[in-house]
Amino acid sequence: MTQALEAPENSPDTPSTQALSGIRVLDMTHVQSGPSATQILAWLGADVVKVEAPTGDITRKQLRDIPDVDSLYFTMLNCNKRSVTLNTKTERGKEILTELIRRSDVMVENFGPGAVDRMGFTWDKIQEINPKIVYASIKGFGEGPYTNFKAYEVVAQAMGGSMSTTGFEDGPPLATGSQIGDSGTGMHAVAAILAALYQRTATGRGQRVNVAMQHAVLNLCRVKLRDQQRLSHGPLAEYPNEDFGDAVPRSGNASGGGQPGWAVKCAPGGPNDYVYVIVQPVGWKPVSELIGRPELADDPDWATPEARLTKLGKMFQLIEEWTSTLPKWEVLEKLNAHNIPCGPILSTKEIIEDPSLAANEMVVEVEHPQRGSFTTVGSPLKLSDSPVHITASPLLGEHNAEVYVGELGLGDEELRLLKTNGVI
Repeated sequence: MTQALEAPENSPDTPSTQALSGIRVLDMTHVQSGPSATQILAWLGADVVKVEAPTGDITRKQLRDIPDVDSLYFTMLNCNKRSVTLNTKTERGKEILTELIRRSDVMVENFGPGAVDRMGFTWDKIQEINPKIVYASIKGFGEGPYTNFKAYEVVAQAMGGSMSTTGFEDGPPLATGSQIGDSGTGMHAVAAILAALYQRTATGRGQRVNVAMQHAVLNLCRVKLRDQQRLSHGPLAEYPNEDFGDAVPRSGNASGGGQPGWAVKCAPGGPNDYVYVIVQPVGWKPVSELIGRPELADDPDWATPEARLTKLGKMFQLIEEWTSTLPKWEVLEKLNAHNIPCGPILSTKEIIEDPSLAANEMVVEVEHPQRGSFTTVGSPLKLSDSPVHITASPLLGEHNAEVYVGELGLGDEELRLLKTNGVI
């Protein structure tokens, strides 16, 4: 099988050393939820062949920063893949897709419900073509009243429990900046696909994999369902809220766990001049000393976690009176010296320029044939025996000849006719 990556020969990053070497993924996904999943599979060494309509994935043209060049939206979600174009509405296109399915281990799609079935490729048909294939679908919702709702990132957040519990008590529900609906679902899909591939080693059979965006967001919000059940026994003491209704409220920057936490202001008061601080029982004494109130360490009104729980707002106000006089990096240094859990609020600019993230290959530079160098997020999965070498996203149809002629055995003349006839 032709390998997906193009690392130098004899490099430690060659595909033969990777976990999914030899696995072919037929990537029929677009936008974010599907491409985020297939990119992870590519980083793990799978040969991911992205099948696009002749017009290309819509995100190639969305949010462009350079005219007539693939957008960062596309390039940052499609590294390490190959691209072929195919019009699956044509009869010849369906024949070629059949052959691609026959040669693949995994097929991933995130079209609207029933779209692939309407192409003529039901699960029964796909199994008939290739009984060993793992066929994964990413949808907005499971079976039921929401099945045909159109799903977007924030729609999934809204319906999965995230938005109702994000924000401040006196404000509207808020979306989170992390893409838990799209990329969060993609990561869930990766787990399911890998499990299905592993099960295939025992059964010899492929299987159907379904992952819904609403379900993935709900899984990531499980602590809020924990608190929904706790709420039936009375107010949630670790929340900063004064009033509780019949549902878990928005709780600002409360940690949501057993140890209280909050984002406190630092100097000089910019939009990201904050440090998030968690006050463990063992940390109260050093915190009280740092803020210049050492007497609170032994004051019965403050000395125990139970006593502080009734006045969390006042506690973090006292801490903020101290932190607001210092830059966040100095606050971080002083707190860490006492082993107090904390972290600065890092802006996107600080993250993209963070040398430690670069050293960990989490912020990486990639050369693109048209846009030049661009920065992207590296693989968060670090396997000692499966190193990741990130290569640029493919140009539209860049690998048509490589796949259709070199692997499927079509002739050069037929390739030309396929293009002329709008099949590719």
